Amino acid sequence: MNLILFEPEEIGKPLARADPRALHILGILRRREGDPFDAGIVNGALGKGTLVEIRADALAFRFVEASEPPAADPVHLLLALPRPQTARKILNEATSLGVASIRFFRSEKGEPGYASSVLWRTPEWRRHLLDGAAQAFDTRIPEVLHAAGLAEAVAAVPPGSTRVALDNYEAPRRLSPAGLGRPLVLAFGPERGWSASERDLLRGAGFSLAHLGARVLRTETAVVAALSVAKAAT
Repeated sequence: MNLILFEPEEIGKPLARADPRALHILGILRRREGDPFDAGIVNGALGKGTLVEIRADALAFRFVEASEPPAADPVHLLLALPRPQTARKILNEATSLGVASIRFFRSEKGEPGYASSVLWRTPEWRRHLLDGAAQAFDTRIPEVLHAAGLAEAVAAVPPGSTRVALDNYEAPRRLSPAGLGRPLVLAFGPERGWSASERDLLRGAGFSLAHLGARVLRTETAVVAALSVAKAAT
């Protein structure tokens, strides 16, 4: 946790001793009363926190804004809803890499039961975003949205964007930084791959198909690899 993140409404209020951030401040950073620590407001300013008082049940702290974080890279992900343990990794890593939005959709070959995971039925999914932002020393977290299907997800992509769908089977070329403009939309299918009708839909919506090489990658690995290529284009 390279940055202690607070929600706007938490500023000026005590932080419970049992909160993971309090445990990190005391146990990992080893801060004592009067010590500073790096902090920020979710989707807001970066700054410095000061540990004012260590109480039996809470920490009192002060926060001073210092600067606004850089704008998010206008890179948007379309992701066939993956198994929950995969989604957790993607939420964290994609946030660390600075994407602007992640839109999950139900795919034809995907498992519909993934949508009912505790990950999505509770605020847990947002915690993975915050962990990714804190790791990256940034306050910005991506917008996370859900679509009923690929058509709905594609209809919401930014106009004028560069559109690429990752595909192991029918992609004619390797993903390259060349030609990856901004805004950029990267689409990832389910573990079983795109259906024929989904490929037709993608092509009709202006998506080109690209691959990441001959090896078959886990979804979370493919997302990080593709984002790394996209970052090289900036």
